[in-house]
Amino acid sequence: MSKENNRLADLRENYEQGGLTEAEISADPFLQFENWLSEAIEAGVTEPNAMTLATASSEGEPSARTVLLKGLEDGSFSFFTNYNSRKGQDLEANPRASLVIHWRELERQIIIRGTVSRTTREESDSYFQSRPRSSRIGAWVSQHQTSAITDRSHIEELEEQLQKKWPEGSDVPLPPFWGGYQVKPDYIEFWQGRPSRLHDRLVFTPNGSDWHLGRLSP
Repeated sequence: MSKENNRLADLRENYEQGGLTEAEISADPFLQFENWLSEAIEAGVTEPNAMTLATASSEGEPSARTVLLKGLEDGSFSFFTNYNSRKGQDLEANPRASLVIHWRELERQIIIRGTVSRTTREESDSYFQSRPRSSRIGAWVSQHQTSAITDRSHIEELEEQLQKKWPEGSDVPLPPFWGGYQVKPDYIEFWQGRPSRLHDRLVFTPNGSDWHLGRLSP
């Protein structure tokens, strides 16, 4: 085994901050999520709304990246992105996704799986206009997200052109290729680290109009 592999093998954490029992967890998974999110914010977790979004193409080719959770309404988790991106293409072909939120400082993780649909243009525009002007310009600059470019000067020149097109104080319109997605879950797992890798894994799955709570082996 190489020296680097030896180092990797020696990297481990012993989770000791607490546990999660059926008596403690909320019967409403969305309320439980909000409680944990509030605790992560209060604990000073860096970007507590950062989450891994995993998608797959129509051929089953997987892809994952980090996005930001920007809404939890009507039983759905929402984020915003370029519809022309790799994730956008995947979701058009295969509207299923998994989200993973990891709060290392609290030794917690949440896994969400569900069906994905676009938010309305009104919802997308409302969020888009709330963003800083530089981010709105940036959305237009990255119109062809993930496509190859010769060098960074290409996007810098385009940004300069758009800064002149929409000077400070003017409206930057919502791009037709940009907007939100909402993930309606049919699986929500709350993971709490425990000593000896005997972690707590409590899972919510649909049960008619309600939710069934179960426990998974660590």
